[in-house]
Amino acid sequence: MKRQKKLTNEGLEGWIRRINATLLLAGQVIWHLLQGRIHKRNTIDQMLMVGPGSLSLSLVTAVFVGMVFTIQVAREFIYFGASSAVGGVLSISLTRELAPVLTALVIAGRVGSAFAAEIGTMRVTEQIDALYILRSDPVDYLVTPRVLACMTMLPVLTLFSLITGLAGGILIADSLYNISPTMFIKSSRNFLQVWDIISAIIKSATFGALLAVIGCSWGLTTTGGAKGVGQSTTTAVVISTLAIFAANFFLDLILFRGTGQASIG
Repeated sequence: MKRQKKLTNEGLEGWIRRINATLLLAGQVIWHLLQGRIHKRNTIDQMLMVGPGSLSLSLVTAVFVGMVFTIQVAREFIYFGASSAVGGVLSISLTRELAPVLTALVIAGRVGSAFAAEIGTMRVTEQIDALYILRSDPVDYLVTPRVLACMTMLPVLTLFSLITGLAGGILIADSLYNISPTMFIKSSRNFLQVWDIISAIIKSATFGALLAVIGCSWGLTTTGGAKGVGQSTTTAVVISTLAIFAANFFLDLILFRGTGQASIG
């Protein structure tokens, strides 16, 4: 019993220590960005990895989400005689929630885990210590480029996912429910506001910063050799997922208060 209690306490202390380290790392990144300390070459390399490297996966996810959502919504809306609203409902759902959140989750699984694994491996093999010896700041060299890459490329991926998801919805609406693309697009234009696009970009940039900081922080605090790297990678994805859902809730409270302005006609 004593040993089990000790292990539990160590686990709790470890979580608290890592969360504190993540908050501290976020503050360091903000401070370094304000000072203009950006490693341009590393930033470009990370942008290529996050953006083009994840584009196909994001688009495939978006097109299936758009098709499935249309199947679920169209049959009910047609039953109530509101088929002209299918495109608008899909557009709002994709823009405000599905595209930013699902794209962030895909990137967290692919990129966030890679950040934790790569930096964790550098930590346990003492490459991070070598950077200090060479008078290179790991935050400038490793963390800030990854944060900037995610904050820059995630909104771009989200916009591409939005377009692809709408294309999938149009395909299903036209082929299965005889809702013409013209009616679908007109409904989308009636429902969507410029603020919806802006909010999607804000959400995506926030999610990108979260998953990048969490992945890098969990990598920097890795201990225990190869086993520790595996645990850090898995935990970083889990924490990033929870952080994305929590941030999405608070962002919705801030961004979408008040009454809507959409029209069906």
